[in-house]
Parts: sequence; structure tokens; C-alpha cells
Amino acid sequence: MKKYIVYLGILAVGLLLGWILFGGSSKEDTDHNHDAVTETNQMWTCSMHPQIMQPAAGDCPICGMDLIPAESGSDGLLAGQFKLTENAMALANIQTTVVGKGNAEGNTIKLSGKIAENEEANAVQVSYFSGRIEHLNVSFTGEEVHKGQLLATIYSPELYAAQQELITAASLKESQPALYKAVRNKLKLWKLSENQINQIEETQKVKENFPVYATVSGTVTEKLVEQGDFIKQGQPLLKIANLNTVWANFDVYENQIELFKKGQEVSVSTNANANKVFKGKVDFIDPILNSKTRTITLRVVLNNKDDVFKPGMFVSANIDSVKNENKEILSIPASAVLWTGERSVVYLKTNPDQTVFEMQEVVLGNQIGNEYEVLEGLLVGNEIVTNGTFTVDAAAQLQGKKSMMNKDGGKVMTGHEGHLGMDNNSPNKESDHTNMNERLKVSMKFQEQLKAVFNEYINLKDALVKEDSKSTSANATTLLNKLNKVDMKLLSDNKAHNHWMSLEGEIKSSATSISETSDIKSQRDHFKHLSSHLINAVQLFGVDEKVYVEFCPMADNNNGAYWLSKEEKVINPYFGEAMLTCGEVKQVIE
Repeated sequence: MKKYIVYLGILAVGLLLGWILFGGSSKEDTDHNHDAVTETNQMWTCSMHPQIMQPAAGDCPICGMDLIPAESGSDGLLAGQFKLTENAMALANIQTTVVGKGNAEGNTIKLSGKIAENEEANAVQVSYFSGRIEHLNVSFTGEEVHKGQLLATIYSPELYAAQQELITAASLKESQPALYKAVRNKLKLWKLSENQINQIEETQKVKENFPVYATVSGTVTEKLVEQGDFIKQGQPLLKIANLNTVWANFDVYENQIELFKKGQEVSVSTNANANKVFKGKVDFIDPILNSKTRTITLRVVLNNKDDVFKPGMFVSANIDSVKNENKEILSIPASAVLWTGERSVVYLKTNPDQTVFEMQEVVLGNQIGNEYEVLEGLLVGNEIVTNGTFTVDAAAQLQGKKSMMNKDGGKVMTGHEGHLGMDNNSPNKESDHTNMNERLKVSMKFQEQLKAVFNEYINLKDALVKEDSKSTSANATTLLNKLNKVDMKLLSDNKAHNHWMSLEGEIKSSATSISETSDIKSQRDHFKHLSSHLINAVQLFGVDEKVYVEFCPMADNNNGAYWLSKEEKVINPYFGEAMLTCGEVKQVIE
């Protein structure tokens, strides 16, 4: 019995010692396993191309460099959130606004349009008989004429013969009154007056040349014949426009159509009379939508007795007291919204005390003034980015977060794949991501060389506005020459050097493609990519000049496209005359 008690005691002591010595091993194993799991979740990136994120070590698929471990998100942010530094916020002038309920009533919609002739008051002066123009009294286009004024004299062989018939029929009018009456009616159809016919009959003399008198008063807008021309019966001689009243034709987008009705009062202004406002009323709303521009024409008749408006002149209109059935609506500034195809997005500031942001899709209603109605996606009290939205979107793309062109987050698209080609070659550090909009310090000489490239880009953009493909191609060639003169040795900083290497290659590729084609559509496609990379260059290095980043949501088949401009006024290079003023300023690069 004693022996068994001793054995039991030894066993108990052994178990106790084993627990003391090895009991913590399970915890250590668990911790080890946790570390192993963490290790397997490690993402790998490229120091030159931080948009590359892979679950295992290896080579960069772009440049072939060894991948390095990406820093894990230890800042407690959710998957779609990202953070900007206060310095980046200040440099990019990023501003936010708390969403509140606004009243659409009393707001003003601004429209752009062009002056046209009032077609109801226009006339085409024609010849009522064939012949040769012996004398043309109208010397030039733009000449004023009055009703009853002599415009031309015409020699007409058939009219000459008809006069002889009248003289013969006049001698037989007692015996053949029907013949006499038929001959007189024939001359009346050629617009000869009773006095002219009676004079021929009384004098028994045939006139060789007959006058053509103006049937309306107005301005000659087009000469269709010259002196000595042979003309046919009914052939137009002149186009005459009465410019005492003119039409102002405005483009209205389809989501605004329901806000307008005939009889609404309109305030019209022109660049020629910037301080003067002219009143008019909506006279006509086109029932047919233009499928190319997705707009309808809204027409206003304007009094022009003082000859203020010239056909072809650009005008703008403000329409006040636009009403909406929903008296109280949720509205946000238009500057807060980014578009891509059918999607509209804004950026929420998720924490009032921190510069943390997150993309939010919204459903928009009508645009009223400089604001959009928000139907879905936002609540009263949400804080959203209203200035610098474009910059915040670029930061989201660089950090692989959900963005305008990449709604699921992850790999950042390059300029040929998506939105703006925010391809960044800085090392993959959080500080580099958050400060990617900070101006890099470069020499004034480098900025001057980059400015020469930028100036040629502006010339190229202006050629696209004019739809001049030949000049566009020539400007692209000149841009390439300016680009080749940019001295990379002026960039002593490695970060700036790497950025410029990447951007220069993309700019050169796009400009070369533009120079090698004469198709305006292809040129505009390449111009989108050229713009995206030059925007990056101007943001990073500066050109010692204020530059406007402008955006058209309807360009690139409604995917939207950006461009750079030296002026705040929007002049769209993606559509030319068809939609010259479509777009808005999205960012100002100081």
C-alpha cells in the first residue's frame, strides 16, 4: 500500500512539474500560429510602383525590381478609408462642408447659348422670272435694305416675248377678251404690278430690263448671285434678315428639362455688355432631344432694335425662381461631385476631428444653380469635400482605396486604364501616399522648361476646340520638341527624378500618338491620357502660374475626361462647337 502511495505521489509531482514547465506552450503555439497567419497576410509592393500589391514576394510586373513588404494599416482605418496629412490638405486647398437641407425655390439656373437670326422674320429674295442679271444694286453682305428698294435689274427673253403678246392681245381685247385677260394674268404671276402692265399697254413699248424690288426690310446676310449671272425662275438672289428681334438658343440638359416652361422670365447677358442685363421670356422648348449632346434647345426672343445682339454671339442666361415640387430638398455644391459614366461620387470626411475620408456613391436629381439635389447616398449632417475633390480622389487611387474609377479599391489604374493615370513612383510609405499632392521642390529652370511644354499643350487644346486636326498634330510635334529639351539633370532629388521619368514617358507616348494621326476623334482619345499625366506633372512640379483643372462628365462616351486651362472659363476641347461650354472647374493648381 505504501508503495502505491509513493507511486501516486511521484505521478502527481510529475504532472505538476509538467504543467509548470510546459503548460504555457499552447499559448506560445497559439501566438506563433497567429504570427504565422499575420505573416501570410503580409502584402508586397514595388518601391517604384506602389500601386502594385501582391500577396507574396517576387518581382514587380512593371519594372522587374524586387518587391518589398508593404506597411500594414495600423492606423485603425476601415478598408475604404484613407488619411491625408494637414500639410497636404492645406497645399491642395481641400475644403469640406456639412450637408444641410436647402430650399430649391429662389435659386437660379445658368445656361449658355448663342444668338441666331429670328427665322420668322427672315426672307429669301427670289427672281420670279428667268434671265440675266444686268445690274445688282446690293454691293456687300451686311447692307441694310428697305421694302420696295430696287435690288437688281434683269433681262428676261421670256418676259420680253410676253410683253409683245400683251401689245398684240390689247388690240384684240374687244374680239378676244379671254386671251387679253390671260396674257395680263401671266404678267401678274411674274410679279409685274398693274401700273407696269398698263404702262406697257399704253406706250406700246417693250421693256428690255425689269426691276426686282425688296419685299421686306432688313439686313443682307448672304449674296447668292453676282452681276452677270444667268438665273432661273424662282432662284434665290439674296437672304435678308430682319434683326429687330433675334433668337437666343440655349442648351438644356435632359435632367433639367422639367424645370422649364414657356413664358418663364429670363435674364440674358453678353460679354460685349457685361454690366447690362436684357430681359426676355421662354418662347419655345424643343420637343426633340439631341441624341449627341443629350440636350434640348430652349429659345428666347430678344428685342434688338438697338442692334446689341449679333448672330453668332455667345450669351448666358439666368433663369430665376426655378421651382421644385419638393419644397425642402437635400442639396450639395456641384464642386463636390465627380462623375464616371452613370456613377456619381462624393468624398465623406468620416471623422470631424481627423482628416480621414471615404468615397460615397450618390444618386443625384436636378442641378439647380450651382447645386445638385441628392436623392440617395447622403444624410443631413454628413461632412463632404466641396473643394479639392479631384485631389482627394487622386489620393484614394494612389492608396488603393475605393475611388471614382475603381469602386472596389485595390490596384490603382494607370492613365491608359482609367481615370487620371495617378501613377506614382514614390516608395510605398504612408507619408508618401498622404503627401503625394505636395509640391516637390525643383529649380526655377526646370519649372520654366516644363512651362514651355505646358504652353504648347494649351495650343494643342485650343486646336482641338477649333476641331483643327492638322494644327493639333503640328502642336503635338512641337510639344514633343519642348519635352525633349526638359533637362532631367536639374532634378537632384531622387523622388522628383523618379516621378519625372514615369510622367515623361507617358506624356511622350500620348503626344506621339496625337502627332501621328489626323483623325480628330483619335486625337481627343489620346489627349485625355496626355492631360491626365500633365496634370500630375503640374501638380508635382508647378509651372509658376495658376492652372485650372477642368472636367466634362460627357466626354469619352460619358466616362468623363479632364483637361488643363489657363482660364477659369470652360471651353471644352472634347466636343468643340457641339458642346463648347460643357464642364466645370474641378481644381485650381496655384
